[in-house]
Amino acid sequence: MTRKITFLGLGAMGSALARAALAANLDITVWNRTPTRAEPLVAQGATAATDSGGAIAAADLVVICLLDYPSVRAVLDAAGATLRGKTILNLTNGTPEQARGLAAWAEAEGADYLDGGIMAIPPMIGRPETLILTSGSAAARATAHDVLASFGSSRYLGGDPGHAALYDLALLTAMYGMFGGYLQGTALLKADGIAAAGFVELVQAWLTAMQASLPEMARQIDAADYGRNVASNLAMQDAAYVNLIDASRARKLSTDLVEPMQRLLQKAVATGRGGHDMGSMAELIPLD
Repeated sequence: MTRKITFLGLGAMGSALARAALAANLDITVWNRTPTRAEPLVAQGATAATDSGGAIAAADLVVICLLDYPSVRAVLDAAGATLRGKTILNLTNGTPEQARGLAAWAEAEGADYLDGGIMAIPPMIGRPETLILTSGSAAARATAHDVLASFGSSRYLGGDPGHAALYDLALLTAMYGMFGGYLQGTALLKADGIAAAGFVELVQAWLTAMQASLPEMARQIDAADYGRNVASNLAMQDAAYVNLIDASRARKLSTDLVEPMQRLLQKAVATGRGGHDMGSMAELIPLD
């Protein structure tokens, strides 16, 4: 069990993480560039550090949640030799390349490194449905077990420190695609005087039903097998998709959110994939 944990960064997410650790009766020190952000946590039992170097020196495990990787590197650079022998759990959003670079740097400094992606918003931290993705050092994963458990559930994705960031960004891509489609749909309805609230039940049921197609789509993509058991061929979808565009334009709505999918459908048909199922379009995403 980790005896002492330091939290660097007390924005909305960092503060939520620290509160969850306090609720689990973990011994934590907190630090933020703006010291007043530590005050509510101190009132709940945390110890405040006056500088990042002192905060790191006081810890076995350092949990970092800052704006970006350059901010993380700046804070850790200032810590100097105090990093040696520490375990770092970095929960700052970034790219796989940034995570791998920071892991290599931390190892050279004598620290054990675990990267993480938070699949939640601050109010969800501490609840079982919260998912924290981690990758990197298995030993660091073991050291961080208790604090990760205080946040919610977690999944270890193996020794490549870039995999947590990679999965994080892939999941966010799927989320933003869904939200973009939902926003376009509500705009269509609102243009005809229909409230978004009346759409929620229908869209939730529809998207839940559509999720059932994802395992078969995954099989198609992995096997590059798109012409067997076709549920809805791309030529038909391309022909129908124009109606979505036309209805939006008729209501003087932007089509920025929906035109990229139309272009991909058109490219699929133009390259002889009209008889294929949806998964076939995954092969058209890489740049030529």
